Amino acid sequence: MKLRFLLVFGLLLLVLLFYVTPLHRIYRRTGVLGGGSKFVVILGANQGGGVMEWKGPREWAIERDSIRNKRKYAKKWGYDLEIVDMSTKKRYAHEWRESWEKVDTVRNCMRKYPKAEWFWWLDLNTFIMEPSYSLQNHIFNHLGSNTYRDINDYNPLNLSHPFKEPYLDEASRSAVGDGNDGSIDLIIPQDCGGFNLGSFFVRRSAWTDRLLDIWWDPVQYEQKHMEWEHKEQDALEFLYTNQPWIRSHTAFIPQRKINSFPAGACNDHGEDARIHYSEKERDFIVNMAGCEWGRDCWGEMYNFRELSNRLNRTRWEKFKDWISNKFKSLRKKKDK
Repeated sequence: MKLRFLLVFGLLLLVLLFYVTPLHRIYRRTGVLGGGSKFVVILGANQGGGVMEWKGPREWAIERDSIRNKRKYAKKWGYDLEIVDMSTKKRYAHEWRESWEKVDTVRNCMRKYPKAEWFWWLDLNTFIMEPSYSLQNHIFNHLGSNTYRDINDYNPLNLSHPFKEPYLDEASRSAVGDGNDGSIDLIIPQDCGGFNLGSFFVRRSAWTDRLLDIWWDPVQYEQKHMEWEHKEQDALEFLYTNQPWIRSHTAFIPQRKINSFPAGACNDHGEDARIHYSEKERDFIVNMAGCEWGRDCWGEMYNFRELSNRLNRTRWEKFKDWISNKFKSLRKKKDK
């Protein structure tokens, strides 16, 4: 009897030590075990103020909440977090290229984290709603079933796919490339208007090096930047449309998997189950895309933050809230 008690007590002590001490973070970060060191989260922030404008209290509050949200998530799962000050990179300001730093930033992060495999870009106006979802379980452990290679599955740009030219290789003429999950080097969601780079993944590879070089090409920029309203997003769409080698390594992911929109975005035709955030289905992350154009960015960030806190309460917190609500209902009855 004493032996059983000691075994149970020892097991509980080990579990307690594992989660109270940093051991669980070390486990999650180890490449062989948790695999967290393979991922880098890149957050495009504006900590130093913009080149063209000053920030007010609401903008600072949005940045503070967004950074805290990503820092807590990365720490939980053992990922590296790179917070990039986007607007103080004045080396781009002379040619009005401030919104093109994503490409250059990803390339710099690849140099800074040479052992990482996947790099996840996030815009500042994003909020991780479900921090209990690891990237491995949510996406990468079943990459093939969580992504689609054939853009015809959802094609808001109405692109012709695949290429038909007989001189192309078999992978370039296939709707799904070579069909091998290991050849996926770029993962992007699509919204109602096409590609969306508010949340996307890029993998370290020779193909990615080539893509980043072409994507950042100053000649292409000088010739087309006046036509590309969404800057590097439109540039990537142009490359995907015209370059067969881009398509064979690109995969798409359902938007609500990594980039759900609030009801105010992409709502010309009402709410879309493929695009808009679902509380019932506990979507992973929300992107307040376009909130600066007639919507309240801080109000949306605050509401989603409070919703995330409520949805992710511990059992003890839920019990305390239940007790509190019971007392409130009893007081209302007495007042009546």
